[in-house]
Amino acid sequence: MWSAAAAARAVASPLPAPSLPANGRRGVAGARVRGGGRAATVSVRSTLWDFVGGDLVKPDMGKWLDDVEEHKALAIYPPHEGGYEGRYLNHLRYQGYYFLDLSARGLGDPETTLTKIHPVCPPSLGRQPVARWYFPPEVDYRLSLLHPDAKGLVVWIMEAKVLSKAELQFLAMLPDLRPKVRVIAECGNWHL
Repeated sequence: MWSAAAAARAVASPLPAPSLPANGRRGVAGARVRGGGRAATVSVRSTLWDFVGGDLVKPDMGKWLDDVEEHKALAIYPPHEGGYEGRYLNHLRYQGYYFLDLSARGLGDPETTLTKIHPVCPPSLGRQPVARWYFPPEVDYRLSLLHPDAKGLVVWIMEAKVLSKAELQFLAMLPDLRPKVRVIAECGNWHL
């Protein structure tokens, strides 16, 4: 009987086969090597599991929820195609969490933006006076608006790969400063 697993085992790797010359010297596969012999080639067989991680095929939601509860601050590396972070987000939403979605590129100083009253200066467009507006701390403001039955607030930081180590360390410490807060930072992409 035909199965997808048997088909995956039967498919040769799309990668070019390495060349192994008969006399130990490097050469192009199939080209003449000193001594008159032909270079030998080796076929590499691989399966689907060599290219795709097991939890990417079927996300382990129970482990994900346990990790969020236990560690409180996580760095994730979702694939380029997207979709997996949405599944993780939905499962947290079903558990009773609320979300604050931010992009790291426009965040500024995370400590000031998330936990302190911070000034925002809009761009001056010539003859207009320079203005300065003060905004409340994002995390404290959102925590004050949470429903009493809410489990907590998840600060979801997109593009966190642009943050410095000190800023990432603050995000890792934020759940200790505010116990109802969980932090999830997308720190790059999943690569093969």
